[in-house]
Amino acid sequence: MDDELKQWLARAPQEALSKKLGIAAWILSTVVLLLVVMMQKIKLPLPDGWSTNFLPPIHAGLNAVAALVLLISLIFIKRGKVKLHRATMVLAMILSVLFLLSYVAYHMTNAPTHYGGVGTMRTVYFVLLGTHILFAAVSLPFILFTFIAGWTNRFTAHRRLARWVFPLWLYVAVTGPICYWMLKPYYG
Repeated sequence: MDDELKQWLARAPQEALSKKLGIAAWILSTVVLLLVVMMQKIKLPLPDGWSTNFLPPIHAGLNAVAALVLLISLIFIKRGKVKLHRATMVLAMILSVLFLLSYVAYHMTNAPTHYGGVGTMRTVYFVLLGTHILFAAVSLPFILFTFIAGWTNRFTAHRRLARWVFPLWLYVAVTGPICYWMLKPYYG
């Protein structure tokens, strides 16, 4: 086992901090869920001459970069490079927060764009979109819990969670840009 990895694994778990951050993760997950529900119902007016129509390719790009960073982070931890793994996971979290802010800003200021494709492509789009939305909603608190477990040296819990949370997060990060690409011809 790599010396860097041994040193990290020897750190004592920070259980009290983990519990506090876990409560914060539940609160944050609830707030995000409410915000996503509200953005479907509330449309905020923008000042004359302002538009958020430039945001969809940005939030798709943020998701795509997050997917790449997640894969790089996986490579780092497989090689025992814990510091690089942690740094790239922080970057993936930042990219995901920026995505969420961009996504909510766009959807709170624009009418929804409807997919206009037909046939098999329509089915593919809605299967991807449906699973993307479902996995995004379900995975958010668990992404936070996995991050918290790693950050607070609860490595057994971190590994146990990451085995199933990582593929969900990666799926969401990859299918988001695919759904954008499929919907792009129908933006106003």
